[in-house]
Amino acid sequence: MLKAGIVGLPNVGKSTLFNALTRSRKAEAANYPFCTIDPNVGVVVVPDERMYVLQKIAKTTVIIPAAIEFVDIAGLVAGASKGEGLGNQFLANIREVDAIVHVVRCFEDSDVIHTMGGVDPVRDIDIVTTELILSDLDNVQKRIDKTQKKAKSGDKEAQAELTLLERLVPHLNANKPANILPVQEEEAKLLKLFQLLSGKPVLYACNVAESDLVNAEANPFVKKVAEFVKAHHDAAYVPISARIESELIDLPPEEAKAFLKDLGVDDSGVSSLIRSTYGLLGLMTYFTAGEKEVRAWTIRKGWKAPQAAGVIHTDFEKNFIKAEIVSYEDLARLGSIAAARDAGKYRLEGKEYVFADGDVAIFRFGN
Repeated sequence: MLKAGIVGLPNVGKSTLFNALTRSRKAEAANYPFCTIDPNVGVVVVPDERMYVLQKIAKTTVIIPAAIEFVDIAGLVAGASKGEGLGNQFLANIREVDAIVHVVRCFEDSDVIHTMGGVDPVRDIDIVTTELILSDLDNVQKRIDKTQKKAKSGDKEAQAELTLLERLVPHLNANKPANILPVQEEEAKLLKLFQLLSGKPVLYACNVAESDLVNAEANPFVKKVAEFVKAHHDAAYVPISARIESELIDLPPEEAKAFLKDLGVDDSGVSSLIRSTYGLLGLMTYFTAGEKEVRAWTIRKGWKAPQAAGVIHTDFEKNFIKAEIVSYEDLARLGSIAAARDAGKYRLEGKEYVFADGDVAIFRFGN
């Protein structure tokens, strides 16, 4: 299961958000730095209303949603790349995740201290990004030192690696994260092998006050984050109120919906954040639907039919013959497999078929 790490400066609401995401109180949330020391890990269900439509069509009582893992990582401070605060631990923890959810504080509150003395989300983003880049620069230089000898001997792979590493140095020195370095397809594969911290995909969670959630886009801090991350990180952002979300933890779903409606909000910010993180990880969902259960299966974008079958069982991939496919949209509109067949929307696909998000599938396989 792929992991997303929740990072940010101390006291920006990371642990509160983690508790809301996982509907738990696993992470201690307090008004002082380094409240989270060991990373908390939680498996989080990916909200998907399509499952309830398929449940009615399949006439089943069982649904099994997709899930991803979130890791709540200790707050970072300036100098983390040199071991300040819990820097070494922070960097080690973040190296283990596949994507980053960077929580930035977009609310004023005199009762919650800010380690930098005041609220400035762009400055906070820069602090965290700089520490990741400084750590990467150190690792890139070490890798260059190791690769140069092989490259000089004529090793083609080493030469390609060295070329990319030497391009990375001025890019990182300009305080630009590795994930926005323009690369060709083969270079992108190499870049992943380097496991650079600033090479991981990032989503920014703008933590706003309860009173700002209804019209979060008007919050001046959120506006600054939106402009900055688009221009400098080619990244997306999601406004969220960690405090409100944490208040929903103990409420049944219907009461939680009513609570949000009273606030003038249609959907939980947590739901939006989970779905955005799922996409950030390069994941999508296909479904199987029958009387036994409706199940969401997680696959990588761009996977072909045998790979998609393989997440159910390795034998399905090895002995794949065909996939029976209908899109969720067609099935939901027509109301049954039989109606989808009659309308010509139910089809057989072979090994080269690339799965689309929302496909409903049955696999044919041999012995």
